[in-house]
Amino acid sequence: MVKLIKVQTADFNQQQEYERLRDHPSTGAIVTFTGLVRDISNGENINALTIEHYGIMTQKILAELVANARKRWSINDCTVIHRVGDLQLRDQIVFVGIASLHRGEAFAACEFIMDFLKTQAPFWKKETNAEGKQYWVDAAQSDQRALEKWR
Repeated sequence: MVKLIKVQTADFNQQQEYERLRDHPSTGAIVTFTGLVRDISNGENINALTIEHYGIMTQKILAELVANARKRWSINDCTVIHRVGDLQLRDQIVFVGIASLHRGEAFAACEFIMDFLKTQAPFWKKETNAEGKQYWVDAAQSDQRALEKWR
């Protein structure tokens, strides 16, 4: 299995990532997810998001996450890109792309990776609201519940 894992400040190009996932000749399905900075969080208007991480640990955990997905499903290729740094409204945050023989495996693997990214990966998020107040954000209860189905 080919895999691409990146943690970066720069934006990414969805079309280029999709084209890379198409390279495997037995791929019959590609599922992608792209997360964006939205304007509302926990009922508050948000103007910006800052994401921090611990580099060495982040790469290790993301590699383990992709390896775990590969153990569960037949995956031809996988891309995980997560941005860090200061992000503005509508900026892309995360891209997960899965290429597999069948759509069911691609959908499940993509959802599995996202559920673990939202709750287990060492990313710390600080939101800035409309008044300029900044605060750190924990994983949502709904994200924690989503994770339980994989255990």
